[in-house]
Amino acid sequence: MTKKLHQNQQTKHNPVLRPTQHRARIIQTLLKQLFCLFLTLLVISPIYLVFINSFKTKGEAARMSIALPTEWHFENYTKVIEDGKLIQGFTNSMTYSVLSTAVAVLLCAMAAYVMCRNRSKLNTMLYYFTICGLFIPVNFVTVMKVLQTLRLAETRAGLILVFTSSMIPFCVFTIKSFVSSVPVELDEAAVIDGAGPLQLFFGIIIPLLKPILATAFILEFMGVWNDFITPLYLTSKSSMWPMNLAVYNFFGKNASYWNLVFADIMLTCLPVIIIYLLGQKYIISGLTSGAVKE
Repeated sequence: MTKKLHQNQQTKHNPVLRPTQHRARIIQTLLKQLFCLFLTLLVISPIYLVFINSFKTKGEAARMSIALPTEWHFENYTKVIEDGKLIQGFTNSMTYSVLSTAVAVLLCAMAAYVMCRNRSKLNTMLYYFTICGLFIPVNFVTVMKVLQTLRLAETRAGLILVFTSSMIPFCVFTIKSFVSSVPVELDEAAVIDGAGPLQLFFGIIIPLLKPILATAFILEFMGVWNDFITPLYLTSKSSMWPMNLAVYNFFGKNASYWNLVFADIMLTCLPVIIIYLLGQKYIISGLTSGAVKE
């Protein structure tokens, strides 16, 4: 027995094995870093290509080269903003994205809180009925008929209503999972202290839901901002077009001017990139904190 222990200690402290294991760990870490670097370059390369070519002349941009421009043409962006009606498109996109997302997140937080705290058969049925929207595709013919019946067709209010309703399944699903991690004892203590329903929800529950509310807001904001199909089907007025439809229309008129098209694309993507970078920590904390088992 003593002999075996002595052999094990020799193997454990063998100077030949330790450098080999250390070298294997270094190689493994290096391969992981190289793989992450490859994925990063895969994502950044198209953005870099669009950004660089947006400052070139028409001829240089047509070659789709990754080289720096011989002369930087900042006037491309000025021309795009004026000819592409991007200020109007930006205003429409911000209106649709901010209003619809804010209303959807607030209402879904209320609904998710009630469904989680009051586990009746009706609320359970409503929850599963709501999350069916994650799998059922949208029928735009039916949506248009509903908007016409409500006299909201070809209006900004109608588009905001459609965007808001499309967010409900995802928001209810994610927020309800997070609410389940909030102790019920907090509700009971607040009620004992005399807090009413509104004071309980907005004063105690909402501050605890900040990570998941920020996560849902950012993800749905980007979804509405990038939504091309919904406004294309539901409106024919160019004054109501969001920014991506303005880009589509501008590309149809200037298909051969790739420098202007790239500048148009950069201006459209910039707000989403900024919002994502600012809210990245909330997205990570919200998704990880909400991963609880009910």
